[in-house]
Amino acid sequence: MTESTPIPFPQSEGNSSVYRPAADELELKFAEEFTKLQGKFVFCLDDAELVARFINLFQGKQWTKIFCSEKSLEKIMHVSGFPLNPAQSLADCDISVTTCEALVARTGTIVLSSAQPNGRTASVYAPVHVCVAYTDQLVYDVKDAMNLMKQKYPTNIPSQITFASGPSRTADIEKTLVVGVHGPKEVYVFLVDRSV
Repeated sequence: MTESTPIPFPQSEGNSSVYRPAADELELKFAEEFTKLQGKFVFCLDDAELVARFINLFQGKQWTKIFCSEKSLEKIMHVSGFPLNPAQSLADCDISVTTCEALVARTGTIVLSSAQPNGRTASVYAPVHVCVAYTDQLVYDVKDAMNLMKQKYPTNIPSQITFASGPSRTADIEKTLVVGVHGPKEVYVFLVDRSV
């Protein structure tokens, strides 16, 4: 029979995070980090303000073909009278609108999964990705996001979890930063307050 050797310094074995939660509110931390990565952040007090800001943005950008396969978002837009002009596929859309699993404040990251409708493709193939999230999905670090996923999917964790931090970018082309090569050129996060 074998016995494991006791750890000589149990407090030093990664039981606590290297990163300490900021004193700022998570919303502010996420907005700061996300915009550093060329993402565009919009805070909304409720679903009504979300739709009003959608209309302003979509009309200002002249987007007409919207790909959205999430029933919860379609319902919010339909009830409010949002002029939803659904794209037949991702290939012919101006923008893709999705929800997310979580937002990571420390890194300005959107957490998506294959459990979401079109979860593997909707946030990647459209030229513009608009993500709708709620304040109760906001966590400080990646570890907290994974714990949230484990709580949501206790027996069947999604086969793919994606961490997206701003628009697609690469410096492979002559060491010059190019945005939108392998994914969307623009990424928006609409964070809706659900603390009330």
